[in-house]
Amino acid sequence: MAAPAEVAPAAYLLPRHVGPWTLDDVLSLPEDNSQRVELVDGMLLVSPLGSCRHQDLVLDAAAALRPACPDHLKATVELNVLLASGRLLIPDFTVVNRREAGVMFPVSDVVLIGEVLSPATRLNDRGLKRELYAQAGVQFYMIVDPEPRIAEATLLELQGTEYVEIAKSVDGVLEIEKPFPVTIKF
Repeated sequence: MAAPAEVAPAAYLLPRHVGPWTLDDVLSLPEDNSQRVELVDGMLLVSPLGSCRHQDLVLDAAAALRPACPDHLKATVELNVLLASGRLLIPDFTVVNRREAGVMFPVSDVVLIGEVLSPATRLNDRGLKRELYAQAGVQFYMIVDPEPRIAEATLLELQGTEYVEIAKSVDGVLEIEKPFPVTIKF
């Protein structure tokens, strides 16, 4: 039987790390435009960037939200959102109170968070992130599912400690009244 060939060590994006990750650890990582690195309770959530369809849906939502925002709000994409306890999430798109911020935006200034589901993020977006956003008091959470031929979008509103569906797209069109009136075509 032949001995296995030696394999050169793989080049790792993330450095070896002992113990829980901190916000400072994550912020000191080199920039990498090929994946998203988020932090929840000392653990990294690493996911690849979405497909072309995923990115198109993110831009469709942001492009519709941005001009519809009242003057005190603005819509943006891939914003670092700092939750309590050093948790850092990067939603696909957001609506936030208009103000200057550094590398991270405090969750207290977030009005709406939107996630486009992908194979790598589907469970986290529907479960973990939904729960974390609710705990943090984010008033509106939009989920866009690209899997059907015509994408489906659902807007949820925080009522008490749980999100409740308040609008659902029909034939690729989502019409909402809260947090402000807008029609989004996917």
